This record gives sequence, structure tokens and C-alpha cells, in this order.
Amino acid sequence: MLRHATLDDIPALLVIEQQCFATDRLSRRSFRHLLTHGNSITVLDEQEGQIRGYVLLLFSRGTSMARLYSIAVNPEHRRCQVGDRLLEAAEAAALERDCVSMRLEVRRDNAASLALFRRHGYRQFEETPDYYEDHMDALRFEKRLVPYLQVDLVKVPYYQQTLDFTCGPAALMMAMKALDPAMELNRKLELRLWREATTIFMTSGHGGCGPYGLALSAYRRGFDLEIHVNESNVFLIDSVRSAEKKEVMRLVQEDWIEELSQLPVLLRCGSLGVEELRQKCEAGGVPLVLISSYRIYGERFPHWVVVTGFDDHYIYVHDPLVDVEEGETVTDSINMPIPHREFQRMARYGKVGQKAVLVLYRSNRRGEPPASSTVIIG
Repeated sequence: MLRHATLDDIPALLVIEQQCFATDRLSRRSFRHLLTHGNSITVLDEQEGQIRGYVLLLFSRGTSMARLYSIAVNPEHRRCQVGDRLLEAAEAAALERDCVSMRLEVRRDNAASLALFRRHGYRQFEETPDYYEDHMDALRFEKRLVPYLQVDLVKVPYYQQTLDFTCGPAALMMAMKALDPAMELNRKLELRLWREATTIFMTSGHGGCGPYGLALSAYRRGFDLEIHVNESNVFLIDSVRSAEKKEVMRLVQEDWIEELSQLPVLLRCGSLGVEELRQKCEAGGVPLVLISSYRIYGERFPHWVVVTGFDDHYIYVHDPLVDVEEGETVTDSINMPIPHREFQRMARYGKVGQKAVLVLYRSNRRGEPPASSTVIIG
């Protein structure tokens, strides 16, 4: 019998953890948190009152992706197809939540699990060295749960932001690397870009990066680009309360726009929908989009993501943020599928719904001075 786990099942789950894993075991506290967490489920295989195995799934807010966080079968029942039934139940649960794909990590030396996932159509897409507590490598797998969808993905290398306030630089680095494979991505570049593009102030801590500062940083590194904004107000200004800080942000943005006006950079007042973003990608561009993180993380802060692909129902993005506190890994932030309508809702920030998109293109000028300037407003 398959059923959902409850808090009363924790002792039995801990026994299975001890029997199945030598390292990286889930603790009592972890199980309690996951069993009471709205974005996860644990399914048990139980026979005659004995729990023979479990599978634990995590779901991302605002996206259509599931992650198989853990699966374990009591050693006494490993030849009874318990793992197959649990995996099939996990996929069914993911489909019930409209998830388009399932992702997971497996130890390189776990032959039984590797055979199970490959048997069910999971495809390895990445290897992460030194992932587990004992330094064993992890193999990352994915399965499309809706196989009839034809996905057009752009090959964009992934870079995880290392600080809470560097999503803009991290997203820009991914876009630049996609267009210039020789570019080296490291923390020094991440911080340099942040220093160049920061808006200086936010409610607390360090400032975030608006579209104009990021655009200048990209142009100085030899990329062509377009800037699409839906209004001329100061970006991210809702993040501060002080009138003095608001004035500083206004002056910084004004200075950026003046500098951009002297460059061959397209600056257009207007917003881009999903289909227009798709056209930009087909023309060789890599879009960066400003979103409100509320629909993904439940907190309101401005956040930059990189568009990596499309299908008829979903837009795919690299999210530079990995929510480690919620048990996520890099796997959860790569090519995240988001329904078109949901993405349109989140692609705005602040009380007035500010929208910003940067589209980077490969350029041949590489450091040459601009021959002319083109700025279009309206």
C-alpha cells in the first residue's frame, strides 16, 4: 500500500535512513520540517504495518519542476520492486502538481539507484565532484514528465550568485559566457560587476543592480545589447524609504542614462512578452529579466534571471539563487520551467510594476569606440 507519511512515521523513517545510508542521512529534525512543509511530500510503501521504503519530493514555488530529494528501500525488500513503485508514485504526484520535469542527484557508486532511474527513462545531464559528505561525486538526472513538449533551449552556462545582492551580476555573467565561451566566470568578476552596476541603497544591507548599470557593464565588455523598460522612474526605488537615498539613486540612474545616450545602445520604453522574448532568442540574443521573487520564494525582492528556452507552455530560466535553506541545490535553479502566464505575472517589481529586460548579443567590436549612438524612447 502506498500512502503519505505523517509525523508518527518519523521513527520508522529514521530506521530506514540508518539501514540505507552511511553518510548524508536525514535527521529527525529534517524529517519533521519536510513533513510539515507545504512544498514537499513523502510517500511510503507499507505492507502489513511495516514501512518498506519511502520517496521524498520537493516542489518549487512558481515553477513547474519537482525534485526527488531522497528515496530509500529497506534492504530486506530491495528485490520486490518497491523502488519502482515509489518512483512511479513520485512521478504521478509531480504530474498532479503540473510539474513538467523531475530532477535528482545520485551517488556515482550507487549502482542500484542508477539502474532504477535509467530504467525509468532518466537522463544524466551533469556531474558534480565532491558533492556528498564523504566526497563522493554526484550524477544529476532529469526526466521530462510531459514528453510531447518540444523544448528549444539555449546553451547557457550556469553561475550561482555568492551573495544575497549579486543576482544581477551573476545573471549577466551567465549571458556573457553564453555569447563568449572564453570568458572566465569567478567571484572577482561577480563583485566587480556589482560595484559597477549597484544602485547604492536598499532598505538594509547592500544595494541591488538596475538595468542601466548592468547594461553599461555589458557594453564595456564588448557586447551589443537592447534595454526594454516600461517606465522612466528610478528602478528599485521602492526598496528605500529615505528621501536622501532616493535622491542619490535618482542621480546615479540619470548619470547612467546620460552615458548610455552616447552609445549605440537601443533603449526602448515598453515591455516584452514571452513570444517577443522567444523572437529575441531566435535572433541570437540572451535575455535577462527583472522579476519579483515573491511567486518563487515567498519574499518580495527584485531578482534577475536569464531566459534559456521555451516550449508551447513554459519559459525556462537560469535562476542564480539556490535556496539552500529549503533544501535546494544547483539542479533546482537550472532551466527552471515556468508557465507563460505565471512568468508574465512575476516579470515586474514594486508597487508600480516596473519591468526591465536586457537582451545581450555577440558583437565584433570588442573594445572599439562606438561609431554612432542610437537611443529610442517610446
